[in-house]
Amino acid sequence: MSEKEKIAVIGLGYVGLPLALALARHFPGVTGFDIDSRRIAALKSGDDWTGEVTAEALSGSTITLSDQPEALAGHSCYIITVPTPVDGDRRPDLTIVEAACRTVGAHLSKGAVVVLESTVYPGVTEEVCGPILAGASGLTSGVDFTLGYSPERMNPGDREHTLEHIVKVVAGQDQATLERVAAIYRPVTNAGIHEAPSIQVAEAAKVIENTQRDLNIALMNELAIIFDRLEIPTKEVLEAAGTKWNFLHFRPGLVGGHCIGVDPYYLTARAEAAGYHPEVILAGRRINDGMGAFVARRLVKMLVQAERSAAQVRVGILGLTFKENVPDLRNSRVPDIVAELRDFSIEPLVYDPLADPVQAKHELGLEITDLSAFTEMDALVLAVPHSQFLNGFAGELTARLKPGGIVIDVKSALDREALSAQFSYWAL
Repeated sequence: MSEKEKIAVIGLGYVGLPLALALARHFPGVTGFDIDSRRIAALKSGDDWTGEVTAEALSGSTITLSDQPEALAGHSCYIITVPTPVDGDRRPDLTIVEAACRTVGAHLSKGAVVVLESTVYPGVTEEVCGPILAGASGLTSGVDFTLGYSPERMNPGDREHTLEHIVKVVAGQDQATLERVAAIYRPVTNAGIHEAPSIQVAEAAKVIENTQRDLNIALMNELAIIFDRLEIPTKEVLEAAGTKWNFLHFRPGLVGGHCIGVDPYYLTARAEAAGYHPEVILAGRRINDGMGAFVARRLVKMLVQAERSAAQVRVGILGLTFKENVPDLRNSRVPDIVAELRDFSIEPLVYDPLADPVQAKHELGLEITDLSAFTEMDALVLAVPHSQFLNGFAGELTARLKPGGIVIDVKSALDREALSAQFSYWAL
């Protein structure tokens, strides 16, 4: 039946757009839907501002792009790929998923399957999405339509681990749905399909993938704090330890983005609802969420040691996105550095060539300054090591830093030996 599926992908961000285009290469009549009219207009003109898809891929696709809910009518498969953030209290915010389910439900017909790709805690697909879809459609979940789950595993900016090269986990409400969902995804991945025994198993598997990574980075961050006090370079310690065959190669740094800094809160919320208060997971979250402030305080300490007045220093921050070489600002932890510096009456300049200035102002409340303003600086913080920052960076420092200026290298991306001895250097 898979070749007869008419598929609609709801949400055309980092996950949904590549998936929709991949499906359109194997299935006729694929529709890509997003409520953001600006997004649809940009995609129709060949512009994917996430940088994941080329203009040629867009123009050469048979996909139908729409911001009109009516375009969802008449499809047999709906794949929901919308964000699942946390709220101000770091609790799961399912508002966007729920809205997407209501939109799909209004156009759902008998025999359809609805697949959720968004990262959620175990139970959301069947206990939250199912009833909303049923209420909006007037149909019965598990009878008139069925549910599936296939967690996204996209890594923004990663050209190696793309959709086609990642094992796809799939799950279904029943055996027939599992087989149907597997048949839909099988053509778009060369890495194979893993059929999970239940939707909740697949939901849980996804949420622990990033929780495990979060905890490993938290350990590295705590070690970096310890080694900083001991005045031992963390990078050198990790390089030495990394010569052992079974050492895990994680590095310290700021932990942001739409997955690693968010997913553990989904798991802990569900655990607390079941009567268990996680300790290790939340401890890791506290460490990682505090690293921006730690970096800022380390800089302030160095400024004090250099006898620079906080009220008069000029500090520049290079990079605002949540990771290098991507324009994604979601859950960036660089604003934590800014906030902490402001507590010391330091107003830093921020520059990022990849970030959208309008989005930075709207989402993060930060102005992106032109690089030309970075002159006579007392300190530069390389917060996000975009490739264009690293090319010729040592020469840039001479032009932009005062003699005796400070270089903060958050991800230990610079060659310390290449830096002039006239600058003070610190790396996480």
